[in-house]
Amino acid sequence: MLIGVPKETKTHEYRVGLTAASVRELVHHGHQVVVETGAGAGIGLDDAAYEAAGARLVATAAELFVQAELVVKVKEPQPAEIARLRSDQLLFTYLHLAPDSAQAHGLMAAGCTAIAYETVTDSHGGLPLLAPMSEVAGRMAIQAGAHCLEKESGGSGVLLGGVAGVPPGKVVILGGGVAGTNAAQMAVGLGAEVTILDKSLSRLRELDLHFGGRARTLFSTVDAVERFIADADLVVGAVLVPGAATPKLVSRALLRRMRPGSVVVDVAIDQGGCIETSHPTTHANPTFIEEGIVHYCVANMPGAVARTSTFALNNATLPFILAVAELGWRKACAADPHLLAGLNVHAGRLTHPAVAEALGEALLPARQAIGLDPLPASRRSFAAKRGG
Repeated sequence: MLIGVPKETKTHEYRVGLTAASVRELVHHGHQVVVETGAGAGIGLDDAAYEAAGARLVATAAELFVQAELVVKVKEPQPAEIARLRSDQLLFTYLHLAPDSAQAHGLMAAGCTAIAYETVTDSHGGLPLLAPMSEVAGRMAIQAGAHCLEKESGGSGVLLGGVAGVPPGKVVILGGGVAGTNAAQMAVGLGAEVTILDKSLSRLRELDLHFGGRARTLFSTVDAVERFIADADLVVGAVLVPGAATPKLVSRALLRRMRPGSVVVDVAIDQGGCIETSHPTTHANPTFIEEGIVHYCVANMPGAVARTSTFALNNATLPFILAVAELGWRKACAADPHLLAGLNVHAGRLTHPAVAEALGEALLPARQAIGLDPLPASRRSFAAKRGG
């Protein structure tokens, strides 16, 4: 298979879809890889490293998209990239379609097939391609939040760890998944007073054992959220509903009850965010203030630590990329229900239930899209017209 790796174009996004080592592995298995010039420069991988690994360099993204059967990226395709996609092409990247109607409809119009990292599953019910970036984002949330609490950043001037004779800052984490756990680990390490809210009792028990009493765990209710957030110095929104838009757990009215200069870091912003007042920001302009509260809502947080993030992501994605390259996407999805769960778009239709529901679109079940289940008669004629 011919695999293309374009340079990322999202603002301050320095990650790259494949490292040179991953390229070498794919070439070793008999596949061809084309890489856009400068694609790995942001993480210290120059063009010579890719050439040494067996890649062929192309000067522009336009050339790459024309040639590639499989396009491997990190972030969602930008409008210029969507315009280059075609119906016989597979896109493998983070998509986060539920809160992004424009992107979803662009991919549908392109007629391409798109597999989203964030909805690929594993046998334990986890999200193996999202987990590495959730680890990074969770840890970064505390770094970013601590910086935003400084007065020059608009914060209240609280040091999260406190000092002798002065109490530590109060950190409230919404969600005890991978991002929330990593945020708690960093906050506990700094000496903050940490509270984690989650709706899963089994997960709360695991967190109790993990932190050994160094973090408070609470079952998430409206009352608990209101009571603890109103008194927090830093709130980390780490809620995730796979594929779906994130529920808004923190209202504007609740923000007004917080101390001015407190901070919210909405890690869930890729899926729409769990703070009512959140909207996506960039590394170039990461914060804004609403109701006196500093908001940090960067939609590609791990891009700031691009080298660590790229290598962590490639460790997780490479086995799936190899499977798709070896078998083709249909056979690979048929052989692996966890990869099939990542299928979001095919032949102008949405194939993930949560995404279709969030966007109010009709669903083409993924099993039907790859031919495991028969299409209804009405859909067979539709698919024929679309070339699917």
